[in-house]
Amino acid sequence: MGRYAVGDLQGCLKPLQCLLNEVGFQAEHDQLWLVGDLVNRGPDSLETLRYLYSIRNSLRITLGNHDLHCLALARGATDRGRHPTLEALLNAPDCGELMDWLQQQALVLRSDDGRYLMSHAGIPAAWSSEQALSLSREIEAVLQSAQADDFFKEMYGDEPNRWDDNLSGLVRLRAITNHLTRMRLSNAEGELELQFKGAPADIPQGYRPWFEWQEPNTRSETLIFGHWAALECQTGRDDIIALDSGCVWGREMTMLDMDSGELHRCAC
Repeated sequence: MGRYAVGDLQGCLKPLQCLLNEVGFQAEHDQLWLVGDLVNRGPDSLETLRYLYSIRNSLRITLGNHDLHCLALARGATDRGRHPTLEALLNAPDCGELMDWLQQQALVLRSDDGRYLMSHAGIPAAWSSEQALSLSREIEAVLQSAQADDFFKEMYGDEPNRWDDNLSGLVRLRAITNHLTRMRLSNAEGELELQFKGAPADIPQGYRPWFEWQEPNTRSETLIFGHWAALECQTGRDDIIALDSGCVWGREMTMLDMDSGELHRCAC
């Protein structure tokens, strides 16, 4: 069995299929790990989800901020930020089935061998791996409950911008979601800067990439994340792997062979 992790798809199906063909991916035997942001902005959100749904038994998925936004739009929890590239998906006859499936996915996953821990935006240095998995399960539980619509309505916003174990209710769920799906920068006090999307050279004073606050090799797992295309997959370390290489912006899609460590890339 081969295991492959791929960065943000954002509705770019052809580059994904290019990578799968390159490694000889077989859905019956191999696993495909997806770091989230499966849809939005790219040309084929509907066909991307349909294809993924057809091989769903071989997938391990963590939801990204674009996926959660798409779910909120589909459920009628918001009407803002409706990108034109989502229209075909949101109006498709099988949209409900696809959204029901997407809503069952996690925010953090650990591989069975304990070698990898994956989330869309990363894992805050202050959280242990077990805590991150536990907090992900809180979001998974509400997504699959009668509270889901309330969560979607209240998940937007940058506050609170600092984690506190004593947070409760929908505010706690928003904070978990922001850390796992939107985080890029934080300061020494653990406060997030959620508006920045640029390159490391332009980071505002007092902030650093979230992963720089974590000492190298302090976790037993290698972290896999996406979300930050301007990083160009550069973290400067072997224990934290970035996979968003800006496919939707016309650059590349990146795949990690999780067993050999080899990287494969397809031009977008």
